[in-house]
Amino acid sequence: MKILVSGSLAYDRIMDFPGKFSDHILPDKIHVLNVCFTVNGLNEKFGGTAGNIAYGLALLGERPLILATAGKDFDRYEAWLREHRLSLAGIRRVEEPLTAGAYITTDQADNQITGFNPGAMKYPSLFEFDGVDPQKTLAIVAPGNLEDMLTYTRRCKDRKIACIFDPGQSVPALSAEQLVEMLTGSRLLISNDYELEMIMRATGLEKAQLLQRAGAIITTLGEDGSLVCTQDEEIKIAAARAARVVDPTGAGDAYRAGLIKGLALGKSLTDAARTGAVCASYAVECHGTQEHIFSEEDFWARYERNFGRRP
Repeated sequence: MKILVSGSLAYDRIMDFPGKFSDHILPDKIHVLNVCFTVNGLNEKFGGTAGNIAYGLALLGERPLILATAGKDFDRYEAWLREHRLSLAGIRRVEEPLTAGAYITTDQADNQITGFNPGAMKYPSLFEFDGVDPQKTLAIVAPGNLEDMLTYTRRCKDRKIACIFDPGQSVPALSAEQLVEMLTGSRLLISNDYELEMIMRATGLEKAQLLQRAGAIITTLGEDGSLVCTQDEEIKIAAARAARVVDPTGAGDAYRAGLIKGLALGKSLTDAARTGAVCASYAVECHGTQEHIFSEEDFWARYERNFGRRP
């Protein structure tokens, strides 16, 4: 099965502030805010929706094709992808801007201030679908360049390629008409519960109406698991037990990787969702979205401990 992963590639630059933001912000001066926070160093991690999902799939023995754009500082990330035997053929390298970057500062109360530079993500990745066999291809369109999101959902529809639509944090940037167009005809719509509410408000469509346009809806619920909905049934999938919970960041993308692996294996949607839950359980055990690691043997052993015999 050929797997196409459209989304973003980004560096996550994470900083810790040894205090509380609230102690340094005067409420009556919020309209003229001018503050500086001295942090305890900076850690750089590899991230972005496409990179995270592809990484999880690589751990599961797949070799997906990333469809994204990278900038002039991509060398370190490129080496990381090569290390995990991930193809660079679908990545457009733009020489002038930097690769997208998220600058995340967290205080001791777990409040966060994030600045995001889209950089090279402002440019479409321009992937051509020539030669792609729709019967042997599965695609996911995750948050990234907006032109890519619209173009690739259209091309998947035109070529009858099974497509998972994952609008995520891009929902506010998309019009109601664009959201409806992109989710219509998709194999499934996936989001967390907050994003699903945003989609329904933006489009004016209830969940039942969305299910008339998408083949299914999967809603992730954090520690409460996920919900698989079709026009015929609604099934709750429990969260898989993690050895420890360190950081939930990246669990959603890991879930998507496991879900895609299950679908690529020909499993039912509910069994694929359980595979997603297991993959997510590894992500929460580490800081960073591409820091977890497991063998396929360990992965399926955890699956069986949580959900019984491997399907």
